[in-house]
Amino acid sequence: MNTEPSGWRKSSRSAQQTSCVEVGRVADGAAVRDTKNRATGYFTTTGPQWATFVGAIKTGRYDR
Repeated sequence: MNTEPSGWRKSSRSAQQTSCVEVGRVADGAAVRDTKNRATGYFTTTGPQWATFVGAIKTGRYDR
């Protein structure tokens, strides 16, 4: 079984900026890495953790 993330993508809102994150798929959730320094690796979350995080973003929880 391949445990490496696949399908890395970044938000279309980031356009040509390089200071953003990319999200990849893993078997049971998501992986996140820095686009400026991909060699430093990534962290993973479970599906429920990722859904909670995305939901919080959509409701403005992290807006300044």
